[in-house]
Amino acid sequence: MTSLHWSWQRFAELGADGVYDMLALRAKVFILEQGAFLDPDGVDRVCDHLLGRDPTGELRAYLRLVDPGVKYAEPSIGRVVLDKALRGSGLADQLVSLGLQRSQRVWPGQGNRISAQARLARFYSRLGYTAVGQPYIEDDIPHLQMWHAP
Repeated sequence: MTSLHWSWQRFAELGADGVYDMLALRAKVFILEQGAFLDPDGVDRVCDHLLGRDPTGELRAYLRLVDPGVKYAEPSIGRVVLDKALRGSGLADQLVSLGLQRSQRVWPGQGNRISAQARLARFYSRLGYTAVGQPYIEDDIPHLQMWHAP
């Protein structure tokens, strides 16, 4: 599989099935693969959500674009997740690129600040992010703040 159907929705537009799909995919990766933490953090309600569904309608990729002033002064991409079976396909690059494009379209001239897992710093660097500051622990995983200039 090399393509997904991408759609942007605000939280209220997701509906019960969309919220369920989003939380199920995030739980599969962030909780089952990486260990327990509280994923529903109250931020989802003030985000644009990018959903990548395969031809059968199954959610296979997801990220949220957090409004400025919620996590950081700038907009922020987070909860970036790609189904394990699709990793290495280039879809993760496409997912984050679509998030950055949306960020610039909605908030022109603003950069994008993320809290990236430290092991993914090279991935995000390839997409134009630069590391800011020192690594820190978040949810028992080393993280690094990264910045993407406008």
